[in-house]
Amino acid sequence: MKILQLSLLICVLASNALPYAYADSAVDSLDEIVISAARRASSSEDFSASISLIDKDDVISQKLVTDSMSSALGVSLQQTTPGQGAAIIRGLKGSAILHLVDGMPLSNAMFRSAPTPYLSYVPTTAVERIEVVRGTPASLYGSQAVGGVIQVISYVPHFDSTEVQFRRDVSFYLDTAEDLQSVKGILDFGNQHVAASISAEYLSTGDRRIGGGQKVSPSGFDAKAARFVVNATPAENRSWLVDLHIHEQPGTPRVDELVAGFGQIDPSSSEFLFAPSRRVFTHVRHDAKEAWLGLNWRVDAAWQRIDDDRITRDFQASDRRRESNRSDLFAVSINAAADNETLSWVTGLDLQTDEVRSSRTQEDIVTSTAVAIAARFPSGSHIDQLAAFVNASWKFTDRQQLSGGLRVSDVRVDVPNTSVTEAAKIDVRRLSGDIGWIADFAESWQLVANVGFGFRAPNISDLGTLGNRPGNRFNIPNTNLGAESVRQFDIGVRRHTGNHRFELMLYTLQFDDRITSVLTGDATPDGRDIVQSVNTSKSSIRGAEAGASFNVSDKVSASAVLNYTWGREENGVDPAQAADRIPPLSAHLEIEFAVNDKWTAEAWLTVAREQDRLSQRDIRDVRINPLGTAGWTILGSSISWNLNDIWQVDLAADNLLDKRYREHGSGIDAPGRNISLTARIAW
Repeated sequence: MKILQLSLLICVLASNALPYAYADSAVDSLDEIVISAARRASSSEDFSASISLIDKDDVISQKLVTDSMSSALGVSLQQTTPGQGAAIIRGLKGSAILHLVDGMPLSNAMFRSAPTPYLSYVPTTAVERIEVVRGTPASLYGSQAVGGVIQVISYVPHFDSTEVQFRRDVSFYLDTAEDLQSVKGILDFGNQHVAASISAEYLSTGDRRIGGGQKVSPSGFDAKAARFVVNATPAENRSWLVDLHIHEQPGTPRVDELVAGFGQIDPSSSEFLFAPSRRVFTHVRHDAKEAWLGLNWRVDAAWQRIDDDRITRDFQASDRRRESNRSDLFAVSINAAADNETLSWVTGLDLQTDEVRSSRTQEDIVTSTAVAIAARFPSGSHIDQLAAFVNASWKFTDRQQLSGGLRVSDVRVDVPNTSVTEAAKIDVRRLSGDIGWIADFAESWQLVANVGFGFRAPNISDLGTLGNRPGNRFNIPNTNLGAESVRQFDIGVRRHTGNHRFELMLYTLQFDDRITSVLTGDATPDGRDIVQSVNTSKSSIRGAEAGASFNVSDKVSASAVLNYTWGREENGVDPAQAADRIPPLSAHLEIEFAVNDKWTAEAWLTVAREQDRLSQRDIRDVRINPLGTAGWTILGSSISWNLNDIWQVDLAADNLLDKRYREHGSGIDAPGRNISLTARIAW
């Protein structure tokens, strides 16, 4: 507690605004940071919603894209297997958080309400930065943005010369906790009119060594990814972008199913592999500035395919199941924007269609005979969405500005008749909106406040899932579901003075008609509790987020993050209780010392308090200790050597005390003492 109090004191005394994971003293001042979260080029100080930014260097140095968010302001991470990861924002997760890549949806019809792995399938070499909007920007993003938005902004190559030029970036990474070996490479080439980039990455890990030296088996996995992008600028006010991402994990074990959890003697499954997990993403964008009607136009079209195939076998069962689950999502967005000194606005249309194909066979492992059985999802299900929106920001005095907008959405869900589900057609038509206020009440100080109301239409995962779920559960479909709704309010202060930043936000949200899985009272023959999703839950969540970065001297900089969330839930069945999987109070402190032009040293401290406010679902979840997740403290340090303008070598040691700990809600303990070596060559 003393450490947590100290971190809060540092945040307050620093008087800095921190829209980052944890700040880098070399980052430009706040008013020079241009963000895409407003769906038009906007300075972060003109965006009232809370936003955390993670830059490309913090992403490319990580195993997965999600790993780069581990110290982000307002974000906590859940991990069921080392090959996946999911962000929790203000106590919400999974399908309550809208995931985007360059404005195009990563969230699909198979996103479950629990933590989802798909953000881990974005190549780290493709990322320019990640923008995490904490709150409900409902007019800009609509359904699924009830808890926040995670948007990956892809790296776009460009050159200033008319001559053809080349850039190369290659990095190698090794660590001891997971026997990780990784290589990543990027090649840029072109001129100021046409530039292209080709990148590829490969990693392989062994079983994870947790604190104290024990190996968790099986937990190793392989991953490979590639990207090709072309950026064409035929004129100063015209540009075209063509982008392709591919990421695959051929066979990733689901650790919490294969290793006995809390309250278990035996694990739930003898086999459980995501085999394969694959994402293919293509995106075409056209920008035209000061074009028709004198407006800035942007047209995006994208297609994404996610394969979530599985090989499973219940513990000591004689039947193996092979699943094929696929989502094909098409999206088109047309936006028009304009701005002047006092008014900035954007309006547009968003169109999406997402079809799910699913099949499953059951194989006798003795005779090798196989038969088709009911699929995880009703094959042929699809979701169609059409939305129109407008959002504007008005600076009505020298020191104050208002922003806000409205969005009209029509979401149509079609579930076909199967042997286990009845046909269903659901049409959700909703209005969502938000209002933001910024007041400059002193030099470099801002007071901000936001109010928003949004919704989330049920998807195919909610309506039609049939099969095993974590925590020794078995889900049966329910095609009689309606939309969830959320009302959210936050208020806070932030300050920016050059490289000094501070942010403190207080928030509250009310989540009604929340879709949650409840026990039916029945069990499968192999002992799994049968659950079904229903619109029965109401959640009240509130909390605080504080972050700061500041320069102690010319050579020393420091940063701090503090996150606190409290949640309460009523589900219409059990008495009011703690909301499920709410992260505990946590803090992160970091100090950086520039020894000279070539050497830089860093040290960090991360602290999480015990989380013993558990829901009944938490208590039944074999990933969570029914007595509560223990608090923990870890220390780490690193040293960087910039040999010259080309070579950089980083040596890091995390969890120096070899603490055995688990992020609340995760299905595997975190790595133990971990020594890592990174060599990066850029020329």
